[in-house]
Amino acid sequence: MTSSPATPGIGSYILFTVAATTYALASSDVRHVEMLEEITRVPNAPSFVDGVVFSRGQVVPVVNLRARFGFDRAPFNLKTRLLVVQAGARLIGLVADSAREFVSIPPDAIQPPNEALAGMSGRYVDGIASVRDRLILVLNLDRILNFAEALTAGLAD
Repeated sequence: MTSSPATPGIGSYILFTVAATTYALASSDVRHVEMLEEITRVPNAPSFVDGVVFSRGQVVPVVNLRARFGFDRAPFNLKTRLLVVQAGARLIGLVADSAREFVSIPPDAIQPPNEALAGMSGRYVDGIASVRDRLILVLNLDRILNFAEALTAGLAD
C-alpha cells in the first residue's frame, strides 16, 4: 500500500475499489488487508455473505461488497483483497476488487452525499471526497454491516 504523511486534524483512510469506483473506510476501522484465500460457504447466509475465512487465527465472516452494493459479482483475481474490519467486538471481512492505498483526507474535502444517492447503495455513503482530481466515496461501516436492515429491505421487494 502507498501512504501519505499524516497531519493532525486530518482523517486517515484505506482506499479500495469496487466495480471501478473508489471507496474509503477510516483506517481506524480496518484491522488489516490481505489477499483473499479460499472462502468456506455457510448455509442460510444473506446473499451478500460469501461465507467465512480463517484469518490470523480467527474465523471471519466475509461480506462481498459488490453484492452488498447491488453490483454484479465478479470472479476473484490476484488483485482481490479482503479488508478485515473491526465492528464492536466482531471482525468481518469485506471483499473488494482491489485495495492498495492509505491516504489522509482533510475533513473539509469531504462533502455530504447528494440526495440522489438515497437509494440502497447510497445509504452506505457518509460523504464524497475530492482528492487529487478523483472522487472517493467515504463509507459508513456501521450501515454496511447492518444486516438486519438489508434483510428487511430484501423482504419488502
